[in-house]
Formats: sequence, C-alpha cells, structure tokens
Amino acid sequence: MASTTSARPPGRPRTGLNDAVFAATLSTVQELGYARATVERIAAAAGVAKSTVYRRWPSKGELIVDCLLDALGPVPLEAPDRAALMSSTIRWIAGKIGEPGVGDAFAGVFSDAVSDPALREILSTRFQDPYRQALQDALGEPETRVLFFIDVVVGVLLHRMGMTGEPMSDADLTALIDMVLPAFTGGSAPA
Repeated sequence: MASTTSARPPGRPRTGLNDAVFAATLSTVQELGYARATVERIAAAAGVAKSTVYRRWPSKGELIVDCLLDALGPVPLEAPDRAALMSSTIRWIAGKIGEPGVGDAFAGVFSDAVSDPALREILSTRFQDPYRQALQDALGEPETRVLFFIDVVVGVLLHRMGMTGEPMSDADLTALIDMVLPAFTGGSAPA
C-alpha cells in the first residue's frame, strides 16, 4: 500500500519567515535597545520559536548582519559624476541609519564586534565587502581608499546617533559632505 506524503516537510510554512524575523528584530531593537533585544525576545515578537531563529542564525550578531543587509539593500550608484555619486551615497547611508531600529542595530553589532573576532569576520565579509566592492567598482578607487571613505562616513553617522539618539540633521549632513568629498574627489563638493 502506497502512502501519500507531502513534498513539504512537517511544521509551519516558512514563507515570509525572514521578513517577520527582520521586522521583529528592528522593532525590538528600537523598543528595547540593542543589548536588551535578545534572540528570545525577537523570536517572541516574530511569533516563532527561539530554535527557529537559531537554526537560521546561529548568533544574534549573524541575525543582525542579515537584518541590516535586508534593511539597507543595495547602495544606489547612479549619479552624473563622481562627486554626486559620493554625495548621494553619504545621504543614502545617513537615511538608512536614521530608519527605526537600523542605527541602533548597526551600532550595537559593531560594538559587539570589538571583542568578538568571529563577528568581525562576518561583518567584514558578509556586510562590508559587498558595499565596498560596489563602491570600488563605481569609483575606480583602490580598496584602502574606499574602506577609509566607509569608515569616515559611517563612523561619523553612528557617532552622532550614539551621542544624540537622533540621526544627523540635513544641515550637518551637508557639512559632512562638504568636508569629506574634497578629500576623495580632488575638488569641492557638489552644490
């Protein structure tokens, strides 16, 4: 006698699981802060078992990295010239860091990475490298210069968020662009 079996493994369907967990991650980080946003609390907010989260993301750091990749998406690299491209990149990352939960998650995972070499490796290879490579290709700059650009811009934006709890104002963002671009374009920032 042949038995009828489903092609789907037992358990709940997983369609949309990443979306639910990522949304819960950002809302939990925004509500409780990075340190108190445990995997257990994130799982509860997403309506899934903690074991379900850990099967996909073995650590909170790995969950945060994938959540940030999802939240940021690809860097927009279309602009009429080099200065405009760099300016729009700075405004793009500032806007993303200002989104609810994103700046907190960003700063928290970087802080954890200071004393966690495995997490630093994940941040470098899975998170920073794709953005660095895209900017490197678009700008035609060596890796070290693009990494310095990323360090300066992201460092300043996260520092401001950490010191004030608010994203950088538009006037200060314009001042940052005016300070950074001449060092990377050999001229002045776009108007």
